[in-house]
Parts: sequence; C-alpha cells; structure tokens
Amino acid sequence: MLKNNLTGACVAFLNQAARVVQQHPKRITAALAAVLLTGGGGAFAVASLGPDAAELPVSTVQESVESLAGEQSLASLLDSMPGYSLYRSDVTRSADNAEAILERLGVADPAASAFLRGNDLVRQNLLGRAGRSLSAEATDDHRLLRLVARWASDESPNFQRLVVERDPQGAFSARIESAPLTVGSRLAGGVVKSSLFAATDAASIPDSVAVQLADIFADRIDFRRSLRKNDHFSVVYETLEADGEPLRSGRVLSAEFHNNGKTHDAVWFQESDRSKGAYYTLDGNSMRRAYLTSPVAFTRISSGFSMRMHPIHQTWRAHLGTDFAAPTGTPVRTVGDGTVDFAGVQNGYGNVVYVKHANQHTTVYAHLSRIDVRKGQSVDQGDTLGAVGSTGWATGPHLHFEFRVNGVHQDPMTIASQSDAGQPLAGAARKAFERLASNMRVQLSSVALIQQASAE
Repeated sequence: MLKNNLTGACVAFLNQAARVVQQHPKRITAALAAVLLTGGGGAFAVASLGPDAAELPVSTVQESVESLAGEQSLASLLDSMPGYSLYRSDVTRSADNAEAILERLGVADPAASAFLRGNDLVRQNLLGRAGRSLSAEATDDHRLLRLVARWASDESPNFQRLVVERDPQGAFSARIESAPLTVGSRLAGGVVKSSLFAATDAASIPDSVAVQLADIFADRIDFRRSLRKNDHFSVVYETLEADGEPLRSGRVLSAEFHNNGKTHDAVWFQESDRSKGAYYTLDGNSMRRAYLTSPVAFTRISSGFSMRMHPIHQTWRAHLGTDFAAPTGTPVRTVGDGTVDFAGVQNGYGNVVYVKHANQHTTVYAHLSRIDVRKGQSVDQGDTLGAVGSTGWATGPHLHFEFRVNGVHQDPMTIASQSDAGQPLAGAARKAFERLASNMRVQLSSVALIQQASAE
C-alpha cells in the first residue's frame, strides 16, 4: 500500500515538473546556468588553493652541443654554398624599354639595364619590337647572366637570335645569330559560341590558322552568317620553332569542321617538292576551285551583289560587284590564275587592277591604296595584287570586286562557288595520299576525344 502511494506521488511530481518546464522554459534555463556558474566558481576556488609556481624548486642542466658548421660561422657557411640560376621567359611588347623587359623577367641589375639602353643591336632588334620571344638567365640575387631574343620573318626558313651575355669579369656583350627553324605540328580543337575567332582565341589557336580554316572551307561554310552555336572543329597545323620555342604557325595540315549537323574535312597533300600541293577531302576528292570566294581573307561583306543607293551620287543604280570592308593596307589577292590586263588609275575606281582569266573571265579590284603588280604580269591564285584603300569614288576603305564573263557582270560569289579546277589523284599519288589520310584521321579523332573528355 505504501509502495503504491510512493509510486503515485513520484508520477504526480514528474508530471507537475514537466508542466512547469513547459510553462517557464526561460526561468528553468537561467536557474541551471546559475548552478553551473556557481559550480565553476567553486572549482576555480579549489584550483586556486594549489602551490605557487614561483616557490617550486628550480634546477639548471648545462651540456655543450657541437656546432653543425664546426669552426665556421653561419656567414661563412652560407658563403660556401653553391649559387644557382633563375630562368624566365616572356614576349616583347611595343612599348617595352630596357627596364620594363628586365622587370618582367625578374632581373634587378642596373648594369644590365644601362647596357641594353646603350647597345645598338639591342636598340634596333629588341626595344619597342613587339612579339619577340624572350628568355633570360639570372643569378640567385637577380643579376643578369644571359638574355636571348628570337624572331623570324614570315617567309624565311631561318630565325634570328639576339644574344646578350655577361662574362666572368662582369662585362656585357651582344651579337646576332641565325639558325634554321624546325618544323613541328600541333593538334587543337574548339567549340563555336559566338564566332570562329572567339573559338580559336579560347583554344589558343593563332589567328593565321583561323584564317586558313575559313579559306579551306569557304565554299562549304559561310563563316560570316552560317556558323551555329556549338559547331566544333579539330585541326592539325604546323609550328615553326626556334630552340624548341614556337615562333609562328605554319600551314594547316588537316582539319575537320562540324557545322549545322554536317561534317566537312580536309587534308593538305603534296606529292613531291616539285609538285603543287592542294587540299583534298579525306576521301581523296580535290577541294581546289578555279576561283577563291573572296579576294580579301575572311572579312565582313559590307554590300552584296544587288541594287543599292550609290554613296556619293545618291541615286539607285546596279551595284555590279561586291564590297569587302577592311582596314586600309589589308592585302588584296587574285581569286584565280591569270594575267594582269590593267594596273593603274581609272575614273571612280581609283587605283584598280584587272586580271584576265581563262574562258573570257575577268576580275576587277578597285579603290586600292597601292598596286603591287604591272600590266602583263602572270599571277597565281592567292598572289597579292595590292592593298585595300579608299581611292576614287569611295566613302571609306574597302575593296570593290567585280567578276565579268565576256564583259557582262556576274555575281562573283556564285561564279566562285560553282567553279571546279581540282584534278583527281591516281596511281602512286593516290596510294601516298591514302596513307597520309589514314594518319590524319587518327590525329583528328584524338583531338575529338580530348574535346569530349574536357566537356565531360
């Protein structure tokens, strides 16, 4: 009976305690905190009754330790350590002076700076010359030991090397050397998000390679209007190197372009050093046309083949050609093999060149800033005739281009796209091409696999 009463009392107490906690949670929390703090204070009070550390006994132990350097001082030890060289590379800029170059290369050397400023070879070939490859060797205290600059002209098989060296006595000297470029190759690829040049920039592909891609596939892809987002391409191209450093890009060796659901491919093939090379599809079909689609490399067309308001006379008249907008000085090339029929000044055309081709075809290149050919001169497809300008009746720099058949104006874009001058491969040349094409298929496939892996 007593046990049952005790159990009932405990249950009633716990139920009441639970109701109090629910009704007054903040008060209960404060009470618990006070108890804990009081307990902490008590603990502190007990701890403070321990002995004072200052009154504890102290003993001293002494033992000699042999120096790591023996009898040498730390300074002499550091002096005896061997020095080391620092290496760094960069590229020159148009606004570079001696101090700017050395600073980017991590060199702090007033003597070297003074030599670069005062040396004729350095001033003529380095300072203010943009795009030249630089490499430097310096001491561990950032004094210059050796500086090398490398560059090459567009057509030369050799490169130039400017060498600045410091001798053991601390004196500088400079010299110019020449050596042959070595040919390598690079595989690359890109995805189009806005334009071809934006895609090649993102993939660190040189502009000259982008221009070649546009030329190679010009009659299959309109790179000004027909590119689609997520079009993608693979390319293998030559690199011309100096001392293992790439100086410039060379020819596109093979390429594959996926545009709007279609795949276009090309491979460069030259049967021998004496024969003329050309691009073929991987199946062996020639891609060469009698005429290029553009006399100016990959540029915006400002006016199509149509009627337009004449910009000077302000009257509607047939615009019998195509205007290619480009900066003054941009090279103008002949679209096909032929002979210069006229080169000089002519009325509203200003500086103009006429080229006569086969089958009574004539092309006209007007408003040139300069003329680089003479009447009667033979020209091959792609040869430079002059440069874009604004001579004659022109409101701004552009090339006016015409195509005439038996003296009648025709749409140059239509004529170019319909022309075909390629010769089929046969015999030993066909077998050599098939071996090359097989190798290029493997390389282009490897680029595609790398792109796919990067996207994932």
